[in-house]
Parts: sequence; structure tokens; C-alpha cells
Amino acid sequence: MTPSFPDLFAHIDALIRRPSISSANAALDISNVPVIDYLAQCFTDLGFECERISSPATSEATRNHAKFNLIATRGSGPGGLVLSGHTDTVPLDEALWNVDPFRLTEKEGRLYGLGSTDMKSFFALVMEALKDFDGVAFKQPLIVLATADEETSMQGARTLAELGRPRARAAVIGEPTGMRPINAHKGIMMEAIDLQGSSGHSSDPDLGHNALDAMHEVIGELIRLRQELQARYHNPLFTIPRPTLNLGCIHGGDNPNRICGHCHLEFDMRLLPGMEIEEIRAQIRSRVLPVAERHGVTPTIAPLFAGLPAFLTDANSELVRTAERLTGHPAATVAFGTEAPLLQQLGMDTIVLGPGDIDQAHQPDEYLALDRIAPYLDTLKGLIRHYCL
Repeated sequence: MTPSFPDLFAHIDALIRRPSISSANAALDISNVPVIDYLAQCFTDLGFECERISSPATSEATRNHAKFNLIATRGSGPGGLVLSGHTDTVPLDEALWNVDPFRLTEKEGRLYGLGSTDMKSFFALVMEALKDFDGVAFKQPLIVLATADEETSMQGARTLAELGRPRARAAVIGEPTGMRPINAHKGIMMEAIDLQGSSGHSSDPDLGHNALDAMHEVIGELIRLRQELQARYHNPLFTIPRPTLNLGCIHGGDNPNRICGHCHLEFDMRLLPGMEIEEIRAQIRSRVLPVAERHGVTPTIAPLFAGLPAFLTDANSELVRTAERLTGHPAATVAFGTEAPLLQQLGMDTIVLGPGDIDQAHQPDEYLALDRIAPYLDTLKGLIRHYCL
């Protein structure tokens, strides 16, 4: 029999009906204020004190729309639990959907809608779990955190981390993990290299400085760096146990009979725990600058976003062991990045644990399976009892 949770479904529908797309493309980016306002009202009605915190713009896209984070708190004390999620979704192509992406559709044991698994349903599930604690005085605080722009810059969580908030004993991020507690994931860097040379007639190479020739040598240096890092770092916790460097896109020149005056390269790196972002950036600079000098081109090396550190929580930590007991699943690692390292920087024991599946995220006809609801509600209730009662 299909489980019935009318209030839960109503909350999921209300959240999905409030678009909150986060995109580096200004034409697609949308404010998350309607979602934040809805959550603030819901959690206020549940006895939480709610605080909205502005998230500053990081690009022309986000500069056009207000973005906010929400900290909702019930109870007080030095310990407690943070239940955290992001309020934004990725862009979509509506033509590829077989249901309306901006309303909840229940069929065939699934809840469809943009953000149903990644990750608006998480907030509705927290509200549903709280029904068991109506009128209960928490001995330690329960804090619900809702962040902005996770799908692009993670600026919402970065802003809160810079403010040193929130603080609790433990934090659980409800990203889709298939009900498995996640205690580690790789870090992410996305970098760009621009080489500015000078154009000239291709019949005489001495008339200019070929940026494409220089970039060819730069790419060789990056491949050698990749090989060295992979020889140096290895972690068997991960399905792909080595760091990776992907040469993603390159653009340069304008005509075959002109010396290439400018070349642009973008690449992605996935770092293992123990690899520091700024140290890797310094290694990249040390490879690129001598090449640029030899070729007489001007280099610009810049991150496409601030970068996300790798995440690792001790497999024997109290939170990991508690989550394993409640879910019946051993801790695991994932390939995708989350806000976990930013919350961990605040001193909280942190894991990622959600009811959805990552292979449904960012896809047309995104859905959350109904059979995940009851087990996840039991897990949330167990976590709240353990850390707040």
C-alpha cells in the first residue's frame, strides 16, 4: 500500500512550486527568497526561532537576485544537531520532462518534481519528523539550516562558515545518498588559464607570439602534474582512489593563417583528503609561469570558483556510528561534492545522509521513491532523540 503523508506531500509540493534555480547564467538564475520565506514561516509555526542571513553575490548572475540563508533554532545549549540542506536547484529543460517539474506528481511509487530528491523534500521530511516532538522540550538545540547557491558557488554555506555559524555537536546534510551515511568525498577545483600572445601573419612565426603553442606546452605540464599527484596520493576509500585532472575545454585563435594571439583553457580537479587547494594552485602556477616566459605570452591563472576542500570524518566518530546503527548501512564515500567540509570547519561532527539517489539528481523526471520516506523519517527521529533529548 502506498504510504500517505498529506502534510509532507503538501510541503514538498509547496517547495517545488517555488522555483529557486541557481545558475552561473544570469538568464536562468532565480532568487531563493520565496523558498526561504516559506520555510521560515513553517518552522516558526513549529516553535523555531528563525533568522535570515543574506548571501552576497559572487557573479553577475547572482548579483541580479537576492539570495538568503535560514537558520531555524529550537532549544538552546552547547551541543545539539544541525540538519542542513540547500534551497536551490539546477536549471532544467522542461521539454524533456514527462510531468510538470514545478508541481509534485505522485505516481508509480514515486514523487516527481524539480528538487524532489535534490533536495527540497529534505526540509519537508524534517517537518514531518518533528510531529513526534510536538510540545517536547529539547535539552540541546535542533538547528535547521537552509542555504543558498549550493549548485553553483556554495556561497551560502561559505558565508555562514565565515560568520562561524551555526554551531552544534553534529551536523547532517540531507543530500541524496540512498540512505547510506557518507563520511568522505573528494574536493573540487575548477580553474582557468588564459595566455595572451600577439597575432601576426602565419607565414612568419617571428611576427607574433603564438598563445596556442604556449598552451600546448602548458597542457603537457598539467598532464605531468596529474601523473605526479596520482603517484603521490592514493586513498582506497574511494571508487576512484586517485586524484583526477580533467582538461575540459579550450578556445584559441580565430583563423588558420593568423598567429594565435589568445588561448583559454578550463580544467577540473578532484582532490583526495590531505590535498590542499592553495598548495595545488601554487604547483599549477609554478608549471605555467616558466612556459609563458619562454613563449613571450602573458598568463592569467584564476579559479572559476573558490574551490571545495575534500571531506573526511573519522569512521569511528559518534555521528558515523549512530547513523550506521539507525540506517543499517555502513558508512561510504561518494564522488560528488557537498557543503560538508564547510560545516566541518565549524567544529561539528559531520556526515551526509539523505533519502534520495544521486543518479536521480540533475535529471529530467527527477523523483524520490516513496519507500524511502518511512525509513528516513525513523532515522531523523533517532538522530533528534540522540542529540537533542
